Amino acid sequence: MDTSSDEADDWFIESLNTYKDLHVFQLEHPTKVIEWTGDKSICVAGYTEARSEILELLLPLKLYAGDNQGLCAERDFKVQHGGFSEEPVECLIHIPETRFVVTSGGSSPALQIWDIGGDDSDVIKRTGVINPKSPSAKCGKIASGLTENPTALHGSYTNDVQLTELATGRVLYTVGNESSDLESMSGLHWCFGLRSSSSDPSLCTIARLSSSGQMVLSDLRDLQNSFCQTQLNVQHISAKNEFLNVSWASVLDSCLSVSGFDGTVQVYNTRNWSTEAQTPQPVFSHRGHDMSYEAKCSGSRPVVTTHAWHPSRPNTLLSAATDGSVHVWDWVDKSTYT
Repeated sequence: MDTSSDEADDWFIESLNTYKDLHVFQLEHPTKVIEWTGDKSICVAGYTEARSEILELLLPLKLYAGDNQGLCAERDFKVQHGGFSEEPVECLIHIPETRFVVTSGGSSPALQIWDIGGDDSDVIKRTGVINPKSPSAKCGKIASGLTENPTALHGSYTNDVQLTELATGRVLYTVGNESSDLESMSGLHWCFGLRSSSSDPSLCTIARLSSSGQMVLSDLRDLQNSFCQTQLNVQHISAKNEFLNVSWASVLDSCLSVSGFDGTVQVYNTRNWSTEAQTPQPVFSHRGHDMSYEAKCSGSRPVVTTHAWHPSRPNTLLSAATDGSVHVWDWVDKSTYT
């Protein structure tokens, strides 16, 4: 008896009630980055080749057709703009209200600035380079700076963090040399997600996730003191911990999601978390990549490489996995129903 097939069948039946929409696509190469560049477009890039494609893709029209999906001729992603990076792309961010993305990856610690183009061109062009404060720094994480002019916040450790203006390359902010990243020294791999307040940009919450499943929530203005620490119940498939990802929901208050441990994306509501919270349960778990046909046939389960919340649709996410699959899904929050 094929128990894995039965499990997949059970999940499919269950999904009819747990998703409003679920669409499955396949990329030619797996991606480690998904970044929204608009309500209907995303940017992806390869991470396994020395020379990697960077693509801006238009989402299929059927995702926005509602009950008239059968009338849509376009049922796959459409390439809007494309280019090549000489380094694998392991991190990519889009600068809001611009047509720029910033990437990092490979052996170089430098960040690459790209113009992803407009209506007059379909080519994504590199327009600049940002060098880190420390020339020996490893490839770091990137976030968009909360300033009037386009900026990037980047660094490998706390004492390497700097805020750089894209147009001029001018360093606007650095962390003092006396600062240290104690959690980086604990032997664990960490990733972080930033949630900013639309009413007050200075009010930011940082979620830090470790490779052991430890979650730490703190105020950006006081990173030394957390207001919540909890342990997530996670299953490890990837020993390298290279795909860890924690992301705050764009619209839903207090919701965040984690991935990179296995073939799932877990969604949590942090509203009732406290310093005493122990192994909180997710309000939703996307198991679609784990249940994919390709995973069952190859005998190996995929690991989710990245995921991203839609900028304006509350419950819509994209997720990608090591098998090249990309899922667009709108989950049902049953905790809101009586």
